[in-house]
Amino acid sequence: MYLIVGLGNIGEKYQNTRHNIGFLVVDFMTKNLNITSITNSNFQSTLLKAGYNLFSKPTTYMNNSGVAVRAIMDYYKVDLENIIIIHDDIDLPFGTVKFKIGGGHGGHNGLRSLDSHISKDYIRVRIGIGKPQDKDDVANYVLSDFSKIEFEELNKTIIPHVAKAINALKESDIDEVKAKFTLKLR
Repeated sequence: MYLIVGLGNIGEKYQNTRHNIGFLVVDFMTKNLNITSITNSNFQSTLLKAGYNLFSKPTTYMNNSGVAVRAIMDYYKVDLENIIIIHDDIDLPFGTVKFKIGGGHGGHNGLRSLDSHISKDYIRVRIGIGKPQDKDDVANYVLSDFSKIEFEELNKTIIPHVAKAINALKESDIDEVKAKFTLKLR
């Protein structure tokens, strides 16, 4: 069983923000699947099941994502190597997609929470959102909406590419996925 987690913040106000790229990918991946919605308040997550895959959008807000993932992981006995986390990465230019296992959180509070609750050794799908011009404005930047052009690129190219890569991660070695699916648009 795989647990595919998109990081983001709940609520309409955050729906199309840079920090919600993980939610956008999960929405894309599940829109045409035969899914079952799983309701359990302990999961603190919008949780969907399709075949042997669980798709989660934690409802804990970004800073406590690890709490939700740990609860789902424990209940379904999901192995750490079968957890795929999709998140925004401010250190990558917009349109860049990279993959890795482990590593530091780079100041990302969602990853910090995951690291403290499940360890650092999960699969990470890092989607570049670029950096703000003023490095002191990171919080406002990640919580700002994508531009219209960026949003079009996300929906047309980046998100479908990430979905294919995640499906490949379930059947291939991460090094093969890196070689085939690492993306740099700009």
